[in-house]
Amino acid sequence: MSATAKVLVVEDERELSADIVELIKPISEPTTAFDGEQGEFLASQGVFDAIILDLMLPGESGLDLLLHIRNKGIKTPVLILTAKDTIADKLRGFNDGADDYVTKPFHREELLARMKALLKRTGHLNSADVITLGQLEINTSKHLASFDGEALTLKGREFDLLAYLVANPGTIITKEQIFNRLWGFDSETSLSVVEVYMSNLRKELKHVGSDLSLRTIRNAGYIVEAPNEQ
Repeated sequence: MSATAKVLVVEDERELSADIVELIKPISEPTTAFDGEQGEFLASQGVFDAIILDLMLPGESGLDLLLHIRNKGIKTPVLILTAKDTIADKLRGFNDGADDYVTKPFHREELLARMKALLKRTGHLNSADVITLGQLEINTSKHLASFDGEALTLKGREFDLLAYLVANPGTIITKEQIFNRLWGFDSETSLSVVEVYMSNLRKELKHVGSDLSLRTIRNAGYIVEAPNEQ
């Protein structure tokens, strides 16, 4: 992950969406979508750490969105936030792949607590702000990285790239996922920038003597592994 967990908020009521964004900003970097189609497109990129999902959306419903992304293999944790409050509604939400369910109107403190719990449960909210893999240590709050005690010199988004990879060890991450996560969907930067940053990152890891494996999987993406996991 990058230094901050990324959360997608799919809510068509713009004032409520803005309130949710302000609520979760201290623990995440929110992105908003205001209808089902836009929400599904963004959720399908696989770059978010959690999704807050309304069910009654214009166009595609929240439940259809949830079913579609689950059928695509997107495992991002989803918290449903909706006025649909019957037991049948809740059971359907969980059966369709939701991880948590909060009904409107809601208490701000409860929603924030549930989001923190969801991100902690999936390893995307570390109270110590430290990620480790082998002898590599990344402190996301201080924006520092070191290998066996020796500091790495990381420029620009190199730190976020390394943190994202190390937070997902043994997982193939596509070039598109990295680009969308670090540069954003609307960036005019070329996709090839990922290769440049990956090359720089490998050079810096080699410079400090890191034995971390940062491999390119042909036609798939990149994967990072500790030496004993290869």
